[in-house]
Amino acid sequence: MYVRHLSVSDFRSWTSADLDFDPGPSVLVGSNGQGKTNLIEALGYIATLGSHRVPNDAPLIRAGAERAVVRGAVVADGRELRVELEITAGRANKARLNGSPVTKPRDVLGALRWVLFAPEDLAIVRGDPSERRRFLDDLVVARSPRMAGVRADYDRVLKQRAALLKSSGAARRSGGGSDLRTLDVWDGHLAAQGSQLLAARLEAIAALRPHSVAAYAQVAPASTELRMTYSSTLTEALPELTSGTIPDAGLIEAALLSELARVRASELERGVNLVGPHRDDIDLALGDLPVRGYASHGEGWSVALALRLGSYELLRSDYPAGADPVLVLDDVFAELDASRREQLALVAAKAEQAIVTAAVITDVPEALAGARFDVHDGAVRRVR
Repeated sequence: MYVRHLSVSDFRSWTSADLDFDPGPSVLVGSNGQGKTNLIEALGYIATLGSHRVPNDAPLIRAGAERAVVRGAVVADGRELRVELEITAGRANKARLNGSPVTKPRDVLGALRWVLFAPEDLAIVRGDPSERRRFLDDLVVARSPRMAGVRADYDRVLKQRAALLKSSGAARRSGGGSDLRTLDVWDGHLAAQGSQLLAARLEAIAALRPHSVAAYAQVAPASTELRMTYSSTLTEALPELTSGTIPDAGLIEAALLSELARVRASELERGVNLVGPHRDDIDLALGDLPVRGYASHGEGWSVALALRLGSYELLRSDYPAGADPVLVLDDVFAELDASRREQLALVAAKAEQAIVTAAVITDVPEALAGARFDVHDGAVRRVR
């Protein structure tokens, strides 16, 4: 798989930009603040319908513009798909696939599969659990685009249920009555959507683990082994989780319903959802020590890199030849030492397509010398 063309209108800092890519490595070179990452962000919007930098779409529209448009042409197994996305503030976004409108924007998910490694990825290792949940859920959706709907439905259920918990809890504390039958209904929705999401996460991390462990051993051969385990709020209800067994969605749904019943009084008192995948985490450790709080800066970068390289290898194994994900490296070589640069370059050079950004060309290893674009003063120009 490779991106043949990318164009943007009124996206971030860009009034307009057009780029034609070839398979193999392409390097975007420009000083900080010239808009390289904005182009990467546009590419990512085609792949994920979201930004890796901000939680909502409003900042993606150029200041003073009413809407932003992103277009991409993606070639996979000899066939080309054209994706067009229109982002409008305060209104539903629109999408087209090969020129035809689609019912929902998420219907275009899967047209482009990518793996992005960016400076922000250090937050997966050192940040809050929400960063690791987002990383894993993005991988789940990349493996199975239909899970985008499950993920969105689960988030909607959490918001609705939290509002009901707050209102019902307040009514009880004030001495009024509260009909909890509606809460029973929302418990069912949370268990139904949450069980699908959790089952997909468990499958994803089990499949990711050997790839990321191997990648870490490659980029940090002198370090201890990387360990990855999934930490769930359902561990007591489903003890098999501690042994690495993956229960089916039906067992997870029953366990969720049981735990929701057990903690209902606490949830009503606090007005928050206390059980479910939204409170889970990925425990990362080097040997017996957790990465967070103990790993050095270099080790943290190695773990983040291993997670992304592991994701890339997993997605490659999930799909037939000709559908490898696009590997995108956004301004990361400047952050890595020589040995990590070399290992990353070896992987990127073998990718069907690798798109790299850098402030200076000397940051990019020779193995990735390919097409080159200069990004400067609101323009992007191919120079090689």
